[in-house]
Amino acid sequence: MNLVVIKFGGSSLEGNAKLIQSAKKAISFLNDYEKVVIIVSAQGNTTDKLLKEAKELNSQPDKRELDMLLSTGEQVACSKFTIALQSMGYKATSLTGWQAGILTDSNYTQAKIQNIYTDRIWELLEANQIVVIAGFQGIDVNKDITTLGRDGSDTTAVSISAALNQDKCYIFTDVNGIYDKDPHKYKNAKKIEQISYEDMTKLVENGAKVLHGRCIKIAEKYGIEIIVNSTNGNDGGSCVK
Repeated sequence: MNLVVIKFGGSSLEGNAKLIQSAKKAISFLNDYEKVVIIVSAQGNTTDKLLKEAKELNSQPDKRELDMLLSTGEQVACSKFTIALQSMGYKATSLTGWQAGILTDSNYTQAKIQNIYTDRIWELLEANQIVVIAGFQGIDVNKDITTLGRDGSDTTAVSISAALNQDKCYIFTDVNGIYDKDPHKYKNAKKIEQISYEDMTKLVENGAKVLHGRCIKIAEKYGIEIIVNSTNGNDGGSCVK
């Protein structure tokens, strides 16, 4: 099965116009692939907004309840993305993290994926559906919702790629690749065309926010190439391998 896994960050989904643009980007992959699996983050600053509201109620909210709350951002984006695809005439189904079979430990707000049961994903792909999965979340052995930490949708995407035996994962954000410093702040920021897992890990440890640190370790373990690009980009972006 010729398959691709794509992830869209919150900046690529902020507002319906950007979400539709990202949906069209996802559809463009059908020119080269038979099947598409999409991972989505929450739209824009949704997670920050939910966290702020929770802390207005309690300065130290219970972590289990926080996961219940914050996971809704990705669920909203996931459903809206699927509705957009359907409006364009494509068969698509949305899945929450737990519907996609993502089992985690019970370390609320910083959970780690223990296993991914892919039966439901394969079932939908074989029925010619585009599968849209809510990133950042899973379920523990108690059937409680868990989240993977900020920017955890990257880890969802790479983990799904590994579980589906894929050697590439595309991650779309608001910049057309990986830079040596924040291109939004520094005009002299230089784009890195290709970077090793080790060097990418060092960038993240030094404060770069392009990728979730844990996803790099998973990519290295399973030999998955991460391609980072802008939703508007067609220049190949940057490659982590």
